[in-house]
Amino acid sequence: MDSTELGDLWDRVFGTQPAPEQWLVVVTATVALIAVVPNVLWRLSRNAITIAHEGGHGLIALVSGRRLEGIRLHSDTSGLTVSRGRPTGAGMILTAAAGYTAPPLLGLGGAWLLTDGRITLLLWVSTALLAVMLVMIRNLYGALTVIFTGTAFLLVSWLASPAVQSLFGYTVVWFLLLGGVRPAFELQSKRRRGRAPDSDADQLSRLTDVPAVLWLGFFHAVSICSLIGGGRWMLGR
Repeated sequence: MDSTELGDLWDRVFGTQPAPEQWLVVVTATVALIAVVPNVLWRLSRNAITIAHEGGHGLIALVSGRRLEGIRLHSDTSGLTVSRGRPTGAGMILTAAAGYTAPPLLGLGGAWLLTDGRITLLLWVSTALLAVMLVMIRNLYGALTVIFTGTAFLLVSWLASPAVQSLFGYTVVWFLLLGGVRPAFELQSKRRRGRAPDSDADQLSRLTDVPAVLWLGFFHAVSICSLIGGGRWMLGR
């Protein structure tokens, strides 16, 4: 690849692309909402939220100095991230807190990139993160799920027109923001019925002596504030 081609690639990835008209932004939000609200669709689309959830655990485990053993994604949309290190302390607390907060925060970061016109960069960064995550997947279903998702991002970023990339990027970010809200409510419902005794909130409660209900409130606050902030950015308000 010569310098001209490298320059073109650089401009393509790090350049800016035009945002869709506002009515199309609303359409992408509606599509994302349809993928999140009906249970029949959520049982499928939630796999993408699980990827972000477990990826959040894994990334913060590495950043905080823990040793990441592996990640598993299951067909019931649950997941498991195993890391080694001190069983207490800041690293363990941050790792445990990263799961439910990762999807909405990724959505917030994506909204910032979109409002800056970095649509192709968003898609390439997403593809790179999925490729890194794939290395740590330890089961077949998880590997296939990440490969399918990463391939979709790669094909759109490489082959699709700027207009299609834009619609795809906005839909993905809306999905992360909207889909990041529902899991905390699901966890709250499960805990009320005594079905999640070892949830992230309960683990954090044991690590910090802060009641699990307050950690649930923290998950709600992050997801709702991210939705409001990211939504305002993308709608230009």
